[in-house]
Amino acid sequence: MTLAAWTAMDALKEAVYLTNVLFLSIIALQNLLYLAQLILAGLELRRHMLQSRRSDAWWMLTSGITMPISILAPAFNEEATIEENIRSLLALEYPECEIIIINDGSKDQTLQKAIAAFKLTPVERAHQLSVPHKQIRGLYGNPTHPRLLVVDKENGGKSDALNAGINLARSPLICAVDADSLLDTDALLRVVRPFIDDPQRMIAAGGRIRIVNGCKVRGGQVVEHGIPREWIPRFQTVEYTRAFLMARLAWSRLNAMLIISGAFGLFRRSAAIAVGGYSHGTVGEDMEIVTKMHRHFREHNIPYRMRYVPDPVCWTESPASLKILRRQRSRWQRGMMETLWKHRRMIASPAYGAAGLVGLTSFFLFDVIGPIVELAGYVLIPLCWAVGMLSYKFFLSYLMLTFMFGVFISVASLFLEEATLKQTEKASDLCILTLSAVVENFGYRQLNNFWRLEGIWQFITKKQGWGTMTRAGFQKSGAK
Repeated sequence: MTLAAWTAMDALKEAVYLTNVLFLSIIALQNLLYLAQLILAGLELRRHMLQSRRSDAWWMLTSGITMPISILAPAFNEEATIEENIRSLLALEYPECEIIIINDGSKDQTLQKAIAAFKLTPVERAHQLSVPHKQIRGLYGNPTHPRLLVVDKENGGKSDALNAGINLARSPLICAVDADSLLDTDALLRVVRPFIDDPQRMIAAGGRIRIVNGCKVRGGQVVEHGIPREWIPRFQTVEYTRAFLMARLAWSRLNAMLIISGAFGLFRRSAAIAVGGYSHGTVGEDMEIVTKMHRHFREHNIPYRMRYVPDPVCWTESPASLKILRRQRSRWQRGMMETLWKHRRMIASPAYGAAGLVGLTSFFLFDVIGPIVELAGYVLIPLCWAVGMLSYKFFLSYLMLTFMFGVFISVASLFLEEATLKQTEKASDLCILTLSAVVENFGYRQLNNFWRLEGIWQFITKKQGWGTMTRAGFQKSGAK
């Protein structure tokens, strides 16, 4: 072998070695972050439980201290669930709230089903154009349901529909929900608590999203809790517990929460208007408006707080097929990439507090760089072992340690939920979810990384649109 060939081989070995070190380092850092989040989540959950005991839902309902809320529910091709969703919103226990359904130019019978189900007729409402949106074609109401307003507008996307709702809203607080989701009857009473505890600084609060697959739904309400029958929604149930109960509680404690789910988020209307409402041209409008609020209030030196509240629950139907789940996850990744790029000056910047220094930095390291390096590691680490550059004992030991730690974090999240909120009714269901937390590490988690890479590629190639998200409807998704 020539000297040049030896030099090239040495360079290749060095590159492979450095890639492996980077892969192992990112995995180790990510696991440390998860452990820190678990500890912070436990502390925050304990604080929340102590506070909530002093103000239960009944006291909140009758005390007269709650603030009026306008619920904004964009709907696009939601004929399968629109009636159930509206009935769920009308059944909410809250002293003063209005419900604004925004039909964003649906191509199916969404508008017609809403009009027929609630006997709606054309109405008028004066409003200002505080944030931009496409033309409103009509407003519909019924004196029998004075809190309900249905808006028909030209298609402009979810962010555009939410902006129309912001302009039409009459309350100081706006609650953005998905039209394919259901809220527990006391969800508003619970999610509004941070605004009552800290009325001057609080600008946003998020509630918990749970999987409705496997539950029984009647009259727009979940009447019996259950777990999904299919494995794919079960894995998502574990994911949602890990993401909402652990990660968002931890970021909430640091005032670094960057995502308030578009399925259930409460905002101060004036704060949403101050940042120009929801931005157009993004599929991650929920993360973008929260990041934009952090940026605006930091740059203007205005004290503010955002909180995650773990006990108000919003139920959503999760994808039951890998095809639809793939579209959802790649779209989420693309939306996150759009937000990170738009607000890139905030990443690792102390000027933006924990949101920029810790929150956005962790997203960049573990959700952008992480999947790329992890994919390279899956290829290179076995290759290194095959050519004798890596001890197989070390490789197997590290692999087992990583999997065991992933299982520990997921199971600990389930335990934290059960020990405090007690939201799994059957011991057998808890056992199945625990098994799911183990099984998801062997294939499902790796698939998610590939979908993240796909989302990164879609962002680079400037792909637009949401893609088709087929819904079974609450009556067909295991909810009866």
